[in-house]
Amino acid sequence: MSIDINGISPNKIHGPPDESQVKQQVQKQPVQPESGRSSTADTISLSDNAVSLGKLNHTVETSPVIDTQRVDQMKKAIADGSFKVDAEKVADKMMKFESILTSK
Repeated sequence: MSIDINGISPNKIHGPPDESQVKQQVQKQPVQPESGRSSTADTISLSDNAVSLGKLNHTVETSPVIDTQRVDQMKKAIADGSFKVDAEKVADKMMKFESILTSK
């Protein structure tokens, strides 16, 4: 007995596709390269703070981590005995640092 539902005959009805049929269908589909662009025009707006942070980040990334010229000057001054330590200045800075640590 044959049943015709909405114009679909039993000859056209199959079970779920097997793996080879799925692979064939996928291979037949044209590959569309990704453009990386949205189909609509997207815009963003950065705050002044964000722009400033971006510039600061660039400055930090391009700056040397160590001031090699200053290090060489210090090495030379220590080596030739011209480097002098101002004990009072060091003590003042230590006291200021200590007060910052204990104030929290």
